[in-house]
Amino acid sequence: MKLRGVLSTALAMSFGLIILLGYFVNLGAVRQALLAWAVTLAGVAVFFGIINLFTVHADKVRKREKNWPYSLLLIGAMLMTLLVSLVLGPQHPVVLSLFQAILQPVEASLLAILTVTFVYASIRLFRRGATWFSVIFLATTILVLLGTAALPGVGYIPYLGEYLRPLIAQVLAAGGARGLLIGVALGALTTGLRVLFGVDRPYEGK
Repeated sequence: MKLRGVLSTALAMSFGLIILLGYFVNLGAVRQALLAWAVTLAGVAVFFGIINLFTVHADKVRKREKNWPYSLLLIGAMLMTLLVSLVLGPQHPVVLSLFQAILQPVEASLLAILTVTFVYASIRLFRRGATWFSVIFLATTILVLLGTAALPGVGYIPYLGEYLRPLIAQVLAAGGARGLLIGVALGALTTGLRVLFGVDRPYEGK
C-alpha cells in the first residue's frame, strides 16, 4: 500500500472512531467540530453538484441535443431562483411562495403518476394470473383509492376513509416501511464498519 493510501485510511479510521466514541465518551466539542466539518464538506459537494448540473444542461442547450428545451427551462428556473434568493433572502415570503408554487405541484403530479402506476400494475398483475397475492394487491389499491378520493355525487365514503384506510396506511404499510428502514439501517451500519476498519476504502476508489 502506498503512503497516500496509508494516510487516507488512517485519517478515515481516526475520524470515524472519534465520532463513534463521542456517543459513549464525553467528546462533545471534538465530535461537534468534526460533524460541522462534515456538514461543510457536504454543502460544498452539493454546490459542485449544482454547478455540474448547470454545466451538463448548458452543454445540451448549446449542442441542441434531444429535449434541449427542458434543459433551457431548468437553467432558467435555477437562475431565477438564485437571483430572487440573493436579492430578497432565502427566508423571504416571496422566495418561500416560489418554492411552494414549484415543489407542491410537482409532488402532487408525481403522486398522481404513482397512483396511476399502482392501479395499472395491479390490473396487469391480476390479468396474468388470479393468485391470492394479485387479488389482495388489487383489493388494497382500490380500497385505499376509495378511502382517499371523493367520489362524484357521493363524496367520501365514511367507513373507508375513517377506519379502513388508516388501518392499511398506519398499521400494515407502516410495518413494512419499518422493516425496510431496519434493513437500510443494518446495511448502512455494515458499510460504515467496513469503512471504519479499512476493509472498504471508497475514498481511494475501491
